[in-house]
Amino acid sequence: MLDLAALLEDSARRYPERDALVLGEARLTYAQFDAYANRIAHLLVSRGVEPGDKVALSCPNVLEFPIVYYGILKAGGVVVPLNILLKGREIAYHLADSEAKLYFCFEGSPELPIAEYAIAGFEQSETCSALIVISAEPGAPSSILGVETLGEALASVSGTETPAAAVVREPTDTAVILYTSGTTGKPKGAELTHCNMVLNALSTNRLFESVPSMHERYLLTLPLFHSFGQTVTMNAGICVGATLVLMPRFDATAALEIMEREKISVFAGVPTMYWGLLGVLDEVVKFGVDIETVAQNMRCAISGGAALPVEILTQFRERFGVQILEGYGLSETSPLALFSDPESDPRPRFDRRADLGRRSAACR
Repeated sequence: MLDLAALLEDSARRYPERDALVLGEARLTYAQFDAYANRIAHLLVSRGVEPGDKVALSCPNVLEFPIVYYGILKAGGVVVPLNILLKGREIAYHLADSEAKLYFCFEGSPELPIAEYAIAGFEQSETCSALIVISAEPGAPSSILGVETLGEALASVSGTETPAAAVVREPTDTAVILYTSGTTGKPKGAELTHCNMVLNALSTNRLFESVPSMHERYLLTLPLFHSFGQTVTMNAGICVGATLVLMPRFDATAALEIMEREKISVFAGVPTMYWGLLGVLDEVVKFGVDIETVAQNMRCAISGGAALPVEILTQFRERFGVQILEGYGLSETSPLALFSDPESDPRPRFDRRADLGRRSAACR
């Protein structure tokens, strides 16, 4: 069935004890991930969310992003991921334009007070009826007077980890609304169907030659509110029962340490991330990071978001033994549209920068 929520349910059924989400020392199996998403779905249904209702989400790459994302889908809702850098007036516009009925936002930090901006935007919204804050420390009381935390909200639906009543969604129903950058005016919401998102995840795995039996281990450092990180790493990884290692903010040294410790096999990033990794290789060796181990575990590297300089492609292949696959996409295409063919990509030898690659099977 072309239902995006089914990706998680299928992997939870096949690999219940396999690690699904990792953040630092915290680990959730696929069974636990699915159970938490079910609780979110029950919470939303109890708050009056009906199939087709939009639910906004402002959250960095922490455990709660995929949990809330799939919980919304399980309730039959439409996920509206928002950039965590948006300010109050911008959030108010997105909530009104998407007609979001409920809004989840991460608490944030002193440097990036996401909840503070979220409250300012929520108070200006006429359509959004509820705001729920995701605490940085699970179970912690709300740091904002009068604002409900996710822990407090879930306490009202405790013991509801079993699947909610089946919500039938058609392949052509909207699953996610991704907002564009708004370079020619205000940001516009691209409505992506369940069919769009599922086929894009499947096509991604076909290109990467990923199958469930391989037990891939992805490093998720690309923002999950963006189409690249959301489809190419999160949804594609869940589709094959991969272990998703979350990294809220990219740091090249920390990324290499995580790659070694968690035996990362798939990494996706923008060109500047690859420059960062290559630039600290000599430094991290002093800290005990074994680059050879990182290279042995690395099976697939993906780049997008900007043109990939040939120098990066060549140097990365020399140091890690992996050729970076370069893709091109749009929010409107879920996002994968074109991808380089590693068997015929001639750029390391002839520098043919204009070759965008093959059309994705999911892009018609």
